[in-house]
Amino acid sequence: MSMRSIHARFAGMVLALLLCVCAAAQAQQPTDPLPSWTDGRAKSAILDFVRRVTQEGGPDFVPPPERIATFDNDGTLWAERPIYFQLAFALDEIKRLAPSRPDWADKEPYRSVVAGSIDGLVASGEKGLLDILAATHAGMTTEDFARAVSDWLASARHPEKNRPYAELVYQPQLELLAYLRANGFKTFIVSGGGIEFMRVFAESRYGIPPEQVVGSSGRVTLRTSPDGRPQLYKEAEVEFVDDGPGKPVGINRFIGRRPILAFGNSDGDLQMLQYTAAGTGPRLALILHHTDGEREWAYDRKSHIGKLDKALDEGRAKGWIIVDMKSDWTSVFPPER
Repeated sequence: MSMRSIHARFAGMVLALLLCVCAAAQAQQPTDPLPSWTDGRAKSAILDFVRRVTQEGGPDFVPPPERIATFDNDGTLWAERPIYFQLAFALDEIKRLAPSRPDWADKEPYRSVVAGSIDGLVASGEKGLLDILAATHAGMTTEDFARAVSDWLASARHPEKNRPYAELVYQPQLELLAYLRANGFKTFIVSGGGIEFMRVFAESRYGIPPEQVVGSSGRVTLRTSPDGRPQLYKEAEVEFVDDGPGKPVGINRFIGRRPILAFGNSDGDLQMLQYTAAGTGPRLALILHHTDGEREWAYDRKSHIGKLDKALDEGRAKGWIIVDMKSDWTSVFPPER
């Protein structure tokens, strides 16, 4: 073998060894589980909390069955402006159903909604809203309702962001949900939104299965369908409102354990945050403060959607983690598909 061949082989061995060393060093470097969160108080508090509750033998260790994390949905896991997305679905459904309902042509609030205005809905107040919800959320099987929601999510686009509603989930929250589950947490949605509505997309968008969704619900009854099959039908009657003081009640009824972590964004989440923080042992209460008027919307105390007033004051007074969207998140929404 010539000296040139020996040198070439030796150089190749050295290069291979260096590549192995670099790969090993890279493998030893922990990856950031929350890449869309900026380094700061909020991110550090989350990482530290998870480290403490998962450290076996440590003073703050929490067994996996008790690692319950609850998240509000509207304004916490996905956007909520200019109107709640479930209401946007209901208004679009009125327009879709209008051709088969000629009696709506001169009847408010349907006439205004079909015309692309909500003036009639606003003027009719709570009754008009209930009429809209009854027309679009009741009198059908749960399967038909889920199909209508799924079809709407596949076709409707947000009027301001011009993206499908299901893409307006928060990327940092997707990372947080995955991080918590990777560390033995069970993640739940606890929201004022309709439970049947959220169950359609919760698993595909958040990785949260239907049985871990707690929400407001209407009465559902079992009936025999025209083809002779037993079916569940949605009725025009409110059964449970999972908002404000209803959230701890819903947690007790459907989860059966007090959360050790809760994340909300409005005064409607205050009681859930209080209930979580009041438990014994390590606790983490977080509030998302919408401060980013460029990438999303900036709003809090005077907003008619997602009002954050009392919860903001109590959160600051009690040392809860106030997540500032503008400064704590490097991105808001996932990249467009």
